[in-house]
Amino acid sequence: MASVGKIIRFDDVRGYGFIAPSGGGEDIFVHANDFGEHRHLVRLGLPVEYEAVEGDRGLKAASVRIIEPIGSSDATTNGIERRPRVRIEGDEEMCDVLAPAEFTSAITEVLLRCSPSLTGAQIIDIRERFVEFSRAHGWVDG
Repeated sequence: MASVGKIIRFDDVRGYGFIAPSGGGEDIFVHANDFGEHRHLVRLGLPVEYEAVEGDRGLKAASVRIIEPIGSSDATTNGIERRPRVRIEGDEEMCDVLAPAEFTSAITEVLLRCSPSLTGAQIIDIRERFVEFSRAHGWVDG
């Protein structure tokens, strides 16, 4: 029987996290591989449908499926919710301004795809420098 929940913790480097069931109860372990080709879409708050099965260390998710947001054809691109466009004062051009967590998650995915041999420490250092640079240009909130 399929259950519904949201991603409440996810470690991009280690490739696993936890789902909080919508109906309450014990958090469910989920591995990045359970998302297949959609791994890059995993983020905090992501609604998912899954089957909980008993694993060696407790409940774990199986048959994970990302639930499409309401109005997906208008509000999303490739399953990713589009953020409202923000006009930067004095600029003619519009751009998306991301929350720091969204930005660092996206940077991590790009780094892992481009150079999978990077260590976790290297990725963290690169992400921090990107966030500093992006904040200075107004590309990231906060």
